[in-house]
Amino acid sequence: MSTFDAILQGFSVSLTPANLWFTFLGCLLGTIVGVLPGLGPAAGIGLLLPITFTMDPTSALIMMAGMYYGAMYGGSTTSILINTPGEAGSVMTALDGYQMARNGRAGAALAVAAIGSFIAGTIGIVALSLLAVPLAEVAIDFGPAEYFCLMLFAMAAVSSLTGSSVAKGMFATMLGLAVATVGVDLQSGLARFTLDVPQLEEGIDFLVVVVGLFAIGEVLSGIEQYLRGDTAVLRIQGRLWLTREEWRRSVGPILRGSMIGFFKGVLPGAGATISTILSYVLEKRLSKHPEKFGTGMIEGVAGPESANNASTCGVMVPLLALGIPGSATTAVLLGAFIMYGIQPGPLLFDTRPDLVWGLVDSMYVGNLMLLILNLPLVGLFVRILYIPKTILLPMVLAICLIGVYTINNSTFDVWLALGFGVLGYAFRKLDIPLAPIVLAVVLGGTMEQSFRRALAISDGSPAIFVSSGISITLLIAALIMLCLPLIVALVARLRRRSRQTGGASVAH
Repeated sequence: MSTFDAILQGFSVSLTPANLWFTFLGCLLGTIVGVLPGLGPAAGIGLLLPITFTMDPTSALIMMAGMYYGAMYGGSTTSILINTPGEAGSVMTALDGYQMARNGRAGAALAVAAIGSFIAGTIGIVALSLLAVPLAEVAIDFGPAEYFCLMLFAMAAVSSLTGSSVAKGMFATMLGLAVATVGVDLQSGLARFTLDVPQLEEGIDFLVVVVGLFAIGEVLSGIEQYLRGDTAVLRIQGRLWLTREEWRRSVGPILRGSMIGFFKGVLPGAGATISTILSYVLEKRLSKHPEKFGTGMIEGVAGPESANNASTCGVMVPLLALGIPGSATTAVLLGAFIMYGIQPGPLLFDTRPDLVWGLVDSMYVGNLMLLILNLPLVGLFVRILYIPKTILLPMVLAICLIGVYTINNSTFDVWLALGFGVLGYAFRKLDIPLAPIVLAVVLGGTMEQSFRRALAISDGSPAIFVSSGISITLLIAALIMLCLPLIVALVARLRRRSRQTGGASVAH
């Protein structure tokens, strides 16, 4: 069967009334899960597993996939409106999205997130349909050494490009890596940096860190503003939709973010997180005004949000073609496949084409459903900004603490999140960027395991990290990222000095 015939057969499966209903239900539940901090798609799909046990496998997997990419859509809402990323992939969106909301352009930020997600999702699904098996074979070439170098590059890029000081960015990154090492070492079985606290033996959950640093830190900043007498609510300026200029500036980032997100998603391991970093770094480098990033640049929303959603299609490539989960969510999806007695891999395309192509084509339909579902809600969502701080701040704090508690049903996590909230508030006052901390926490564990596996393969020789062209390229790119801000500052200083010297000579 040709790919075109297989796609047509898939539509005959995905467009049945029952599967259309399950697609819509998955998208709706995913949007709700994405909006609520503390859940995330992996937990949402995990909650669905017992309920779907007796369902038809194709319908159940269609609904779970809908929850996955629906949660990616929903995660941008809280990032933009209340500076609370519910997923690691939404951290970069919050950097400029929340500032757009503060500048009165929350409607435009939400609209470009929805449109960018739709375009990126569509591009990603087309690429998934055409390139799944060939790209899965390419992904096999990435070993532990290559993954370590890739994550090193991602963290070097974030630490050097977020904030006004490279030193502060590096400090934030190292702090995040230190937090990531807390817990039981997977290889030795020994507890590390737990201070004899049993609750820390399983490590510090990403959501505890992100909710504390971003959301609770923002609440404390809001309380400070209220005590100073600043009680004004954020107002919407102009129309809710994108202006022609905003749309023009968003097209390029959406297309570039879509490509980055899909192809990075194909490589197993924190695809959405790294793809949003790469997209943000690229847009900042291509911008004529890179210094304005972090103050409400629409490119800083359009690119990362597109990369975030395109990566959900990319991670399906190794899952379906190789049976390898590329993220925590696809690991849960792999468990669902196995629960139904289905083994993903190359043979799946021949033995169950109805399931594979029905699932892939349902993502076309679900992507359109999400656009229709989310765009009309932009006007409703932005009304959250009109709520007075005396009501909004306690609501945000309550939602955050409930979300943190539900992760492990632990009051210890609540106190930990409050501690990170105080730290986040202090870092805001000291102008230390928060994004490198969060992303280092997310990538730190995988980065450490990749490093140790690479050394185990090479019998302890560090030469393995320069044994392939991919590793060498990524290491050079990481070094450039760390040095580039220093070089730019040095060049600017020399130019100022030469102008001053030239002006003095003319005056003389």
